[in-house]
Amino acid sequence: MEHARYRFLIADDHPLFRGALRQALEGMFDGVVIVETGSVDEMSKALEEDEDVDLVLLDLNMPGVRGFSGLLYLRAQFPTVPVMVVSATEDPVAIRRCMEIGASGFIPKSLGIEAIRSAIAKVLDGGVWTPPDVDVASRDESSDLVARLASLTPQQVRVLMMLSEGLLNKQIAYELSVSEATVKAHVSAILQKLGVESRTQAVIAASKIEAGQWQALQPAT
Repeated sequence: MEHARYRFLIADDHPLFRGALRQALEGMFDGVVIVETGSVDEMSKALEEDEDVDLVLLDLNMPGVRGFSGLLYLRAQFPTVPVMVVSATEDPVAIRRCMEIGASGFIPKSLGIEAIRSAIAKVLDGGVWTPPDVDVASRDESSDLVARLASLTPQQVRVLMMLSEGLLNKQIAYELSVSEATVKAHVSAILQKLGVESRTQAVIAASKIEAGQWQALQPAT
């Protein structure tokens, strides 16, 4: 691969692993630009300031997010920015979910540095990369739901996460600095997109693809 001035954003709350990824990237390219963030909120602010990045390397579990909600938010808010998930989990179902949501690849943290470089290189060349023993093409009863969740707008993702935390409309309105009427409109749109009839059903639907509760993602200020 040609050496070019690539720009990367590493979103991981573990400094040691961020350092390992930085080492891997700096060993691949000359003059590489790397931005490090330790939370989804920091990642969002960094991308709002500069979306011209070639690849985001995203940890699934960071402060402000849990499960797939960070990836859903990233794909909704910055749909043109390629993202590879870098995670300690090696669960084939979780890997398949990430690819269904729109990730360009999935790197288990157990991979060696050369394997990580090879995976990143393939994605930068326009391909996708997942562990070779994972069948990402298979679908199950949750695949349609994942597609529906992936159709939510960034604000709708935020609202759904807050609904999953049990927040009321007025509390969500306060957190997002919008009116209750706006929140009600977002909730109605969420119900329609997910094909459910109540807030409770929406939360249950979201939890079907998650282990554990979603944590509220604070809006960037």
